[in-house]
Amino acid sequence: MKSLVLSLSFILLFSCQNHAKENKKQDAILKLKPIEVPLQNGKARAYFASGCFWCVEAVYESVKGVEEVINGYSGGHTLNPTYETSNTEKTGHAEAVEVIYDPNIVDFSTLVDVYFGSQNPTQFNGQGPDRGSQYRSIIFYQNDTQKQIILKKKEALAKKLNAKIAAEVYPFQKFWIAEDYHQNYERLHPENRYIQNVSIPRLNRFKSKFPHLIKSNH
Repeated sequence: MKSLVLSLSFILLFSCQNHAKENKKQDAILKLKPIEVPLQNGKARAYFASGCFWCVEAVYESVKGVEEVINGYSGGHTLNPTYETSNTEKTGHAEAVEVIYDPNIVDFSTLVDVYFGSQNPTQFNGQGPDRGSQYRSIIFYQNDTQKQIILKKKEALAKKLNAKIAAEVYPFQKFWIAEDYHQNYERLHPENRYIQNVSIPRLNRFKSKFPHLIKSNH
């Protein structure tokens, strides 16, 4: 019995030490200077994490001025994250989307409104049925102007709801594109039970709240 207790104590200590190291790596990311992605063919890019990227992709692709949305991973401390490694919750990465948009039609501030308006802003470490750090909420900023927009909207929402807002605010560093089978998932797999029971209802709730932002073909 004594040897068992010692073994369990060692395992617990080792686990705590690893967790502490990962937290330090994540804390270091928050202190980094954000990387600004230049316009490409007049299009800008913004990055968000808000639960399952299948859901977030569908929401942003319905917004006027958004040209394309790509699913991927961001916010972590490891290189080349994958769906499998991010699910271990040891990479620091969250499922995220890259939103490619026309800033002459929709601005970053509106995209942040879309973000908060299409999720449960008070749910920590997940959205809906998806739980874990890989599903946590993060808004990435590329410059101080974007950071201030995010912080002001987050503060205003906290006052409105009288609750703590879950979204973390990270300096953007890098976006890793997810596996091919994750792209355009809702559009290509409408029969999927998760899409029918989670993604589509989430998209429809968003559309009902922001009808003025929705593309005519959606």
